[in-house]
Amino acid sequence: MQKVKQTSVQTMVMGAILTALVILLQCLATYTTFFGPFSTAIGLIPIVIGAAKCGPKVSAWLGLVFGAVVLLTGGGALFFAFNIPGTIITVLAKGIACGLAAGLVYKLLEKVNFYLAVVAAAVVCPVVNTGVFLLGCAVFFLPHAEGIASAVGLTVSGMEVFFALAMANFLFEVGMNLVLSPIIVRVLNIAKKK
Repeated sequence: MQKVKQTSVQTMVMGAILTALVILLQCLATYTTFFGPFSTAIGLIPIVIGAAKCGPKVSAWLGLVFGAVVLLTGGGALFFAFNIPGTIITVLAKGIACGLAAGLVYKLLEKVNFYLAVVAAAVVCPVVNTGVFLLGCAVFFLPHAEGIASAVGLTVSGMEVFFALAMANFLFEVGMNLVLSPIIVRVLNIAKKK
């Protein structure tokens, strides 16, 4: 009973620390828009750590926090002009889904190989984040594609505009997560030893 209580408290504390990190990193990302109108999703890194240290529930929570920060810092401003409820649903759904997917993939692969589990979670997180974004664009914003394209200066229309907006950002996020995966593994190994 005491061990379960201690584990629960540790998970809550780690979840709180990672929540603060998601907020901090994603707020910083607001000022680093390298690829079009979107900030880079550096808030995904603590989500992967949460997936490995705390499980799918906490990583889904961290994804929700990530989505909320994106909305509150103006990350969805371009889309708000076209569909406010669609923007909110898409941004929150992609955050929750990427956190949950990272947690489930890590949990599934952890028994096979710890390193594989971390790398897979680090890849799945931005894949699901971008995939749900594109799905949300298809559902809520396809009729507005020409307006969105002209707002950001693109000459493509239809789903092409959303692929164009998401792809460079996606590749950066996957690359960053792959590069940082060994660091995440080291941090987790140090935490396991304690």
